[in-house]
Amino acid sequence: MMQQADRQRLTHIYEYCVSIENAIGRFGNGFEAFDSDEDFQHALSFCLLQIGEPGGGLSEEYRRETASRVQWGPMKAMRNMVAHGYGKMDRQIIWETATTDIPASKAFCMEQLGL
Repeated sequence: MMQQADRQRLTHIYEYCVSIENAIGRFGNGFEAFDSDEDFQHALSFCLLQIGEPGGGLSEEYRRETASRVQWGPMKAMRNMVAHGYGKMDRQIIWETATTDIPASKAFCMEQLGL
């Protein structure tokens, strides 16, 4: 059974995955739109930063149980890169993460949360 604190953290991750999905829907579904719009870049970067924080706070037991399905370490590493990159993040990596990894993370959270 999932601990309540883990459920809350997964809910936050899910909500930021939805925010990324909404931003892509609003600004455009292409790297060119992302690459040329600083507000779009900031929106996705902020959400990735926010996803990494609760991901790193999940219980060791939960991370261990789900490690074969979610790469918790890289999720936290992305948060650290965004937080400490001081505007020097590779936009291609942010875009690929937002469009490839985030849909999978969202689906995982939905399954785990029963959504």
